[in-house]
Amino acid sequence: MADWNRGHGSVEDLLDAENKRLADNLATKVSRLKSLAYDIDREADDQNEYLDGMDSNFLSATGLLSGSVKRFSTMVRSGRDNRRILCYVSIGLVVAFFLLYYMVSRIQR
Repeated sequence: MADWNRGHGSVEDLLDAENKRLADNLATKVSRLKSLAYDIDREADDQNEYLDGMDSNFLSATGLLSGSVKRFSTMVRSGRDNRRILCYVSIGLVVAFFLLYYMVSRIQR
């Protein structure tokens, strides 16, 4: 067996060198995975903060809309003159919307 290993180094040395190379390769991959896991965790935290901010914005918009709906329903339940004014305002808003839409579509051509 000593003749077989002569001049080429021992088999153990070759296997040891291969193991060290593979261990270094594995350590590099583990380090890369650890870095990716940290980046994913940080991104998830950022997204959670963003969603919490959106939640508070939606709550404030809900409060604003519910107040507007209350005022609108109060106006509708009130006398006939208010209903007539509400009808005129609604028609005016619809006409203004269509005019703006028409103007914007003509400008973009």
